[in-house]
Amino acid sequence: MSFELTYETIARRIDHSLLGPTLGGQALEDGCRLAARYDVASVCIKPYAVSLAARVLKGTRTAVGTTVGFPHGGHATAVKVFETERAIEDGATELDMVVNIGQALAGEWDAVAADIDAVTRACHAQGAIVKVIFENCFLADHQKARLCQICEQVGADYMKTSTGYGTGGATLDDLRLMRRSASSKVKLKAAGGVRDLDAMIEVIKLGCDRVGSSRTAEILDELKARLAP
Repeated sequence: MSFELTYETIARRIDHSLLGPTLGGQALEDGCRLAARYDVASVCIKPYAVSLAARVLKGTRTAVGTTVGFPHGGHATAVKVFETERAIEDGATELDMVVNIGQALAGEWDAVAADIDAVTRACHAQGAIVKVIFENCFLADHQKARLCQICEQVGADYMKTSTGYGTGGATLDDLRLMRRSASSKVKLKAAGGVRDLDAMIEVIKLGCDRVGSSRTAEILDELKARLAP
């Protein structure tokens, strides 16, 4: 993809992650304020704190995102739909859902597709977008490709590499595979392991429209220094 290094190019692709298991209280509010200050695309915050994020981020360009079926995707589909609807009610406009990893590994593709479709429909009915998390570290290449195809078939907005809490995160080979396995109708998000500016630039050049990161300040401070005259 064509690429020009500007602050907007990087910052407006970052989903600032606020999902660490020990994060809570003031740290979540501070994380939202940091995301707004750096003008990133969104925060991805724990579901219980969506209303907090909506309050803090009101009037900013930073969207409120959260997770569905996190981190292993094993929730019943009806529970995932409820999570989605509740998160949107609380103020989320972007939902990152985890596929049912066990079903994908078992080749139960009709069930996997129905699960993704149900959450996608619930999101789109309320004007929200859905990012479908694969957890590639557990999957073979043909399974990753099949998930990309399902995302396109059901109209999901994004396909996403990983939760950041599996045994591995985004890899360049996986991003290449995912980008060629679905059309540009489905956007691509990298998550897990993008820890510095050069890594961020590399995955964007491969076609990533969003990148999940908990190191937003470090990456964007480095960018500001690099762009300084």
